[in-house]
Amino acid sequence: MNTSKYFIQALLVVVLSTLSFIVFKEFLPKKIFPESTVNSKNVVVDSLLLEAIAEEGALKEKDTLSNKIIDFKIVNGIKFPDETFEEYQGNQYLVTFFEKLYQLETKKQGNVRIAYFGDSMTDGDLIVKDFRTYLQERFGGKGVGFVNITSESASSRSSITHEFSGNWKTQSYLKVKRPSRAFGVNGHVFFANDTSNIAWVKFKATKTRFATELDRPTLFYGSSSNKSGKVFCKAGDTIGKQLYPNSLLNTLTLSEGSLKNLKVNFSKADSIPFYGVNFDDGKGVHVDNFSNRGNSGLPLGTFDAATMKAFHAKLDYDLIVLQYGANVLNYGTKDYTWYEKRMTKVVQHLKGCFPGVSILIISTADKSTKYDLEMKTDSAVVPLNMAQKRYAIKSESSFVNLYTLMGGNGSMVQWVEAVPAKANKDNTHFNHRGAKEVANIIYSQINQGYETYKNLRKKRKPITPIKKEAVIIKNDSIHEE
Repeated sequence: MNTSKYFIQALLVVVLSTLSFIVFKEFLPKKIFPESTVNSKNVVVDSLLLEAIAEEGALKEKDTLSNKIIDFKIVNGIKFPDETFEEYQGNQYLVTFFEKLYQLETKKQGNVRIAYFGDSMTDGDLIVKDFRTYLQERFGGKGVGFVNITSESASSRSSITHEFSGNWKTQSYLKVKRPSRAFGVNGHVFFANDTSNIAWVKFKATKTRFATELDRPTLFYGSSSNKSGKVFCKAGDTIGKQLYPNSLLNTLTLSEGSLKNLKVNFSKADSIPFYGVNFDDGKGVHVDNFSNRGNSGLPLGTFDAATMKAFHAKLDYDLIVLQYGANVLNYGTKDYTWYEKRMTKVVQHLKGCFPGVSILIISTADKSTKYDLEMKTDSAVVPLNMAQKRYAIKSESSFVNLYTLMGGNGSMVQWVEAVPAKANKDNTHFNHRGAKEVANIIYSQINQGYETYKNLRKKRKPITPIKKEAVIIKNDSIHEE
């Protein structure tokens, strides 16, 4: 066999292939083969996002905020300095939230509650766990807050051990537009419809700081014509409790004290909508993590206002945090006007659902994509970041620019390559180490704003009550004396 002949032929093929790649490289798309280790079967794209993208062309408008000074209105005698678009944080819109923190800090009374909505970035209580710990360390409070009946991230959550039977029927606002019953504040509703087998849920406290016990476990459930439902709570002894699904939203205290573990069996409870179990000690700060993989934030606009007001009446939220973006970057667009407009409406809807609540928008983090065989910041990150800042301003919300605070352009590559690493090799998600740093970034900006608020509060002028003048009605006209 003439091996030299075949060797020469093989060498020519390699040389020609290399030359062809060099020649045709300029005609190939620059963004190819993005590195990702995310399991796509677990990622759900909400239909509202797809609808919004389809309408993108009809929603464009001229940017009028980039060169504008944001002039804040006085709230309770407090006015933060005006800000430019570039430096915008919007702490003015957290004045009522800061006042609640101040009353908690100075008088040691009452409590503060935060609803933290997010996507896979906060899956498994990442970021939120450490954010909650920072706040509870400063202001007090124990417990992990509201926990769903079932959760896709239960196995990866370290702040509480969460198990459940496999016979729960689940409806999510990412998958169902018209649920059989209204979604809860967590965007889900659960049914124990398998009458042949007992549905159950089990919780166990971990060694997480300020969550070493299950504080005051309380079940949340909706209305139903079924009056036969019961739950059996196992925490040493087994105690049966009747369900009374008479109101739009109902609560049942499963234990007056604190427990290390709890199992709840649901008997004859079919057709009763269940939402979750809340754990808190009623003091200090409590933070509920409402994360959904694949969520763009748009489904929050489908919340039923009456149901949300019922949750608000029982949980009394002071701040809503919205951290989205990772799932909005994947559609090859650099014009996010459509998202800006839709999310502005979402925030207004949330303000109607939770009257008096403050809103904090957290921008997209950096994300890296392969360009010309090199990992760089995805070209959609900055345009989305700008759109998020614009909708924060338009909706009178506070804003944390996570992209710039984590380092800006190219920072995700640095977080991935750090020793030890702070982000995963998918160049999108933080690991536990990075999540803790992100939580500190968010907490630090809020705390800095709070310290500024306390200084402004000291300097504010006393509010003088307006003296009502006597009013005389004469000859169908009004005269003041």
